[in-house]
Amino acid sequence: VIKDQIYAGGRGKAGGIQIVKNIEEVIEKAKVMFGSILITPQTGSNGREVKRLYIEETCDIKKEFYLSCLLDRASSKIAFISSTEGGVDIESVAKNNPEKIVTTKLNLSKAVSEKDIKKIIEPFGLPEKLKMQAFHLIQSIYKVLIEKDANLIEINPLILTRDNSLLCLDAKINFDDNALYRHPEIVSLKDLNEENLIETEA
Repeated sequence: VIKDQIYAGGRGKAGGIQIVKNIEEVIEKAKVMFGSILITPQTGSNGREVKRLYIEETCDIKKEFYLSCLLDRASSKIAFISSTEGGVDIESVAKNNPEKIVTTKLNLSKAVSEKDIKKIIEPFGLPEKLKMQAFHLIQSIYKVLIEKDANLIEINPLILTRDNSLLCLDAKINFDDNALYRHPEIVSLKDLNEENLIETEA
């Protein structure tokens, strides 16, 4: 799979994610994708120039889920959002099928309780042997959110492979700009090609 690396969602529907069969196709598609302008609902009509590509192995997908963890400023809590509608525009799911989205709100603590984890993963209907893997995943996401001052960690899709393993197939993390002074290791990952030039200069 070849993926355009731009700071915007909706890449798949816009042609920014391509599945190829061999190295020859990788080279052929990459030449077309690299330097192209990708327009998605999140880029605006001007689109974004593709200056980075990410290549990864394809997966044998059995089911796709949506999972995110974020700061819910309205309630001053940390919220986990889970849905069986992974791999699609979650905003559309929220609008058209809100019953397919489960929100679990937590008070700040050192870790997520077993009771809350069960609520978070309940929509996925995972087999018993996968629940420990899911428990570890939830705790890891929560730990990153707290320790790295993130305000959103979104995994879409979280997949169940045909050999019954959970895998984060794609993810997005947003960090609190006001806390970046504490995390030079995160600042060093910033892609200035994707930043607003005026903001970067400021």
